Amino acid sequence: MTAHGNCRTRRPRRRAGRIAWYGDDHVERLQRIKDLQREGFSLAVIRRLLAGELEAADVPRAAAVAGAQTGDAELLTLDELATRVGAPAPLLDAVAREGLIVAQQRDGAEGYTVADADVLRAGLRLLEAGFPLPDLLALARRHHDATRAIATDAVEMFDAHVRRPIQGSDLTDDEKAERLVEAFRTLLPTVTTLVAHHFRSVLLEVAQEHLEAVGDPQELAAARGEPGWDHA
Repeated sequence: MTAHGNCRTRRPRRRAGRIAWYGDDHVERLQRIKDLQREGFSLAVIRRLLAGELEAADVPRAAAVAGAQTGDAELLTLDELATRVGAPAPLLDAVAREGLIVAQQRDGAEGYTVADADVLRAGLRLLEAGFPLPDLLALARRHHDATRAIATDAVEMFDAHVRRPIQGSDLTDDEKAERLVEAFRTLLPTVTTLVAHHFRSVLLEVAQEHLEAVGDPQELAAARGEPGWDHA
């Protein structure tokens, strides 16, 4: 097996009745899969790594993506997340199905982060303010679909304007890998900041337009005292 997970030709497993006997190469491959899962790689990426289908320069970037997703923080089960947030697990399960929180993979298991707990607490505050749960879930569904579409466009732009030019350059595989990882680690927080700032600005703009159309003078006066209101 190479350093990036390509496997040598494997001998077929030997069977004795219903019992399958595995050789050292099978055990080595299974251990490699477990190690990659612990590093946060998805099964789809692991399959491509073991089959040698990924470019050498893409392997470190895949590791950077996995690391950016999982990080070092603890992962919580849905029940643990429910306990930490103070909400029933079936409610959180419904929220997860709508894509408002997304489970991450580590050590071959799925879990949720402390940041997910913060998001859920914010959602609970909206429920306490009077937002109907079905409407919030429907909003979360639309937001997830729209965000995924934008994320898909962003990844395709990265591939077309960053990855392909680097892969087509005369750099060594190690240099290509370094450039790709550096670009990913630079662009991920940049895109995240741009999207978050834009959403906040548009939300303030829409809120201002709505309040100016239906609000009374006292509401307008109070709103104008909020930071960023006049710049929405």
